[in-house]
Amino acid sequence: MEDELEIPAVLSFAGLDPTGGAGLQADIEALASMGAHGCPVATALTVQDTRTVQRVMPVPLTDIVEQARAVLEDIPVAAVKVGLLGSVGAAEAVHSILSDYPDLPVVVDPVLASGDGTPLADAELVEALRVLVLPLATVATPNGLEARRLAPEADSLEACAQEILDLGARFVLVTGAHEPGEAVNNVLYGNHRRLERYDWARLPHDYHGSGCTLSAAIAGLLAHGLEPYSAIAEAQEYTWEALRHGTRPGLGQYLPNRFFWVHEEEA
Repeated sequence: MEDELEIPAVLSFAGLDPTGGAGLQADIEALASMGAHGCPVATALTVQDTRTVQRVMPVPLTDIVEQARAVLEDIPVAAVKVGLLGSVGAAEAVHSILSDYPDLPVVVDPVLASGDGTPLADAELVEALRVLVLPLATVATPNGLEARRLAPEADSLEACAQEILDLGARFVLVTGAHEPGEAVNNVLYGNHRRLERYDWARLPHDYHGSGCTLSAAIAGLLAHGLEPYSAIAEAQEYTWEALRHGTRPGLGQYLPNRFFWVHEEEA
């Protein structure tokens, strides 16, 4: 009998987005595209559409822990992705879980605001991310705005990245979609230095769920055993294509088409 196709599992801590554009649904689709199985742990419920986030309802700490432990005691998890937390309690829950699994690669997407700028993290949660979550990250993927909030004393994005590395993250990929310029420049830092700059053509629309897509894709590739440098490069290419093929199902932002490759294969 042929060996079963290996489909590694990735535990995803994120919020529930009813539009399907970001959060747990984005993670599941991106992970599936990477050939990984998503195990979603809800950290918050949200009321939102493609234009704005109207309300965030955090899931209690104990419920987050119980969700995660139920999966971890049943399924061999190969990587972890952390997205929207929504509360200090969620950060404490993630820290508690990950501290028991120090060998798992962890991708942290520090979601601090929605695509339209609605704040999703207060100063207490930002500090909890700095103290409890980022020190456990194999890869952190802040955008420029998030990097500045996580390292408010830094005088440049490079200094922000170095401070996040000093917190304990192994690699920091600062994404540049919110920065000015004709191209989007994502810059990777690690080992206390700048490692690589990736230049991507700037697409014409605003997108809902791009950060979730990128970080989940990195986690899915790490789950397959890729080393971080390769996973980070491949995940960016996938994310750019998902955005390029994006659609606008509602009245607000475009959503990434994370299954664009299905249509390309059919064509």
